[in-house]
Amino acid sequence: MSSNVNELEWRPSINPWLMVTPIMLAVFMFVLDETISNVALTYIAGSMSVSLNESTWVLTSYLTASGISIPLVTFMTKLLGRKNYFIICLIIFTLSSFLCAISKSMIVIVLARFLQGLGGGGLLPMGQSIMLESFPKKDRAKSMAIFGIVVIFAPLIGPVLGGWITENWSWPWIYLINIPLGFLCVFLANQLLEDPPYAKRHKGVKFDYWGMIFLSVFLVCLQIVLDKGNDADWFGAAWICWLTAISVIFAVLFFVSQLVNKESLIDLSILKDKTYFFGTLVQVILMGVFLASAALLPSMLQNLLGYTAYLSGLSMGSRGIGSFIGVALYLSLSRKLGDRRIAMIGLILLGMGSVFFGDINLQINLTTIALPNILYGSGLFLALTPLIPLSCSTIKNEAMTNATGFQNLVKNIGGAIGTSVATTMVSRFSQVHQMMMTRHLNFTNDAFVEQVGALSGTFSGMTDFLTADGMAQKQIYNQLVQQSHLWGYIDTFRWFALATFLLIPLLIFIKKPKAGN
Repeated sequence: MSSNVNELEWRPSINPWLMVTPIMLAVFMFVLDETISNVALTYIAGSMSVSLNESTWVLTSYLTASGISIPLVTFMTKLLGRKNYFIICLIIFTLSSFLCAISKSMIVIVLARFLQGLGGGGLLPMGQSIMLESFPKKDRAKSMAIFGIVVIFAPLIGPVLGGWITENWSWPWIYLINIPLGFLCVFLANQLLEDPPYAKRHKGVKFDYWGMIFLSVFLVCLQIVLDKGNDADWFGAAWICWLTAISVIFAVLFFVSQLVNKESLIDLSILKDKTYFFGTLVQVILMGVFLASAALLPSMLQNLLGYTAYLSGLSMGSRGIGSFIGVALYLSLSRKLGDRRIAMIGLILLGMGSVFFGDINLQINLTTIALPNILYGSGLFLALTPLIPLSCSTIKNEAMTNATGFQNLVKNIGGAIGTSVATTMVSRFSQVHQMMMTRHLNFTNDAFVEQVGALSGTFSGMTDFLTADGMAQKQIYNQLVQQSHLWGYIDTFRWFALATFLLIPLLIFIKKPKAGN
C-alpha cells in the first residue's frame, strides 16, 4: 500500500523542467555517437591501415554493447540507485570517448567503442523513464516532444557534424567533443537529479548471470550475422549458418530464462499489456525503417552520384528541418486530434516520404530530395512522439524503468535488422534488374545497335574501330549497372512505404487508459 502511495504522490522537489537539461544532454551525446562515426570510417581505416570492411566494427561494437547494457538498467538501478548509475554511465561514456580519440590500432578503438556503448546504452532508457515519471501526466506529451526532438534530430546531424569535423580537423575530434560535454552533464546530473522511492538502492539484489550470458551471446552473434551476412552471401556461407543457429538458440534460452527466473534481467510480464505490446511493436518497425533509410540514402548518393562524405551527410539535414516542422504540428494539433490520430498522420507522412524516394532518378540533387526528407523527419517525429508515452501510459511508475529498458532493447535490435535487411534488398533487387536489362544488350535490339554505333563513332577519333566498339559497349554496360543499382534502391524504398502504411491498423490496439486509472 505504501509503495502505491509513494508512486502516486511522489514528485521531484525541483522543477522537472530543470531536470531536462542533463537528461537531454546525455541522450543527445549517446544518440549522436550512433551515426557521427559513419562518414569517418574511411579516414579511421586509412590511419590504422585496415580495410573499410574491418573499420565497420567501430559501429558494430558500439551498437552491440549498448544492446547488452540496456537490460542491465533495472538491476543496476536497484543495486546502486538510478541517479548514481546514471552518473556512472556518463563517466564511463566520457572516459571511453577519450580512449577512442587516442587509439592507435583497430583493436583498441573497437574495445573503446564497446566500452562507450556499455556506458551509453543505459542513458536512453533511464532518461526516458525519468522524463515520464517526473512530469504529471498532463505534461508528459510536452516532455516527450522535447525527448523526441533529441532522439530524432541527433542521429540526423551526426553524419553532417562528423563529416565537417573529419574534413576540417581530424577524426579523433568526433570523440573528443564528448569530453567537456560529458563532465558538464555529470555535474548537472549530480545537482539536479533525484530518485523516487522505488528507484533508490535496494538490499539483497540478486543478479541474473545466466540471463546476461544468454543475452550477450545472442546479441553478439546476431550483430556479426547482420553486419557480415550480405558480404558472405548469407546462408551460402557455413559460418553464417552456425552463428545464426547459435544466436537463435541463445535467444530462446534468454527469453525462457526471463520467464522462469524470479530475479530476471527483464520482467516480461509487461508484454501482457496490449497497449504496451503493440506500441512497442510499431516503434520497433518504425526504427527499422528510419535507420535503414538513414543508412541507404548517403550510400546511394556516394555510390551513384559521387557525393563526398560531407555532402552525403548534408543530404540528411532536411530531415532535421522536418523534425522542427513536426514539433510545430504536434504542439498545435495534440489537443485537437489526440495521440493516435497524430501518430496516424505521422505514419502517413513517413510512408509518403518513402513513396517519393521510390520515384527518384539519377538527375536528383540535394534540393530534389529535400521534400521526401522533410516528410521523413516530420512523419517520424509525429509518429514516435505520441507513441512513446502512449505505449507506456498503462505501465506503473515502479515498472517504468523495466518497460523502457525492454522497449529500447528491441528497438535497437529492430534498427540493426532493418538496416541489414534493407542493404540485402538493395543488393538482391539490383541483381534482378541487372539480369533483366542485360537480356536487351544484344545485336538483335535495334536501339542497342544504334547506341553502340553512335558511341563508336565518338570514340573512333581517339583509337581504332575494334577498341572504339569495345569502349562503346563498356560504357553502355556501366550505365546498365548504374540503372540496376538505382532500381534496387527504388524497390527498397517502396517496400519501406508498404511496411509503414501497414502499421496504421495496429494503432487500433493502442489505447489511452481511462481517466482516473
